[in-house]
Amino acid sequence: MDRYTLSVLVENRPGVLSKVVALFSRRGFNIHSLAVGPVQDGSVSCITIVVLGDAATVEQVEKQLNKLVPVIKVRNLGRPGESLSCGLALVRVQCENERLGELMQIAQLVGAEAVDAAPGAVTYRIAGEAEKIDAFLEMLRPYGVREIVRTGQIAMEKARPASSR
Repeated sequence: MDRYTLSVLVENRPGVLSKVVALFSRRGFNIHSLAVGPVQDGSVSCITIVVLGDAATVEQVEKQLNKLVPVIKVRNLGRPGESLSCGLALVRVQCENERLGELMQIAQLVGAEAVDAAPGAVTYRIAGEAEKIDAFLEMLRPYGVREIVRTGQIAMEKARPASSR
């Protein structure tokens, strides 16, 4: 199954998110990742939804979303690499003092930042595409990951030259 990202502009009012999520539930579609936030105009929000499926499934999701009254616009941003995306993770890792240097090197390699430390543990913050975060988590597993908290992905289309708009 491929991973597709949808950007859904909706009216920013109570109950809209529950309508969108209910559509997925009724149709048996699984949401892999979901993030919501207002855009420049506070009366509109952008829901970024990552779904797993094939092109036909995603097309069906788009059609169903476009039928919802509070939906303003649906854009299929495609598969990873076809748009700009970013997620955030906080990761707490077990850490003995003698291994702290190794962990710091791993974090520096991927652009993660230590944001909290206590005896026996260090917490890192990392932002980026899902694959980058997944790779960082895999590198940390041998050290003893205690806790992971992740956001959903946010995404937007890549900029195009003015002549191709």
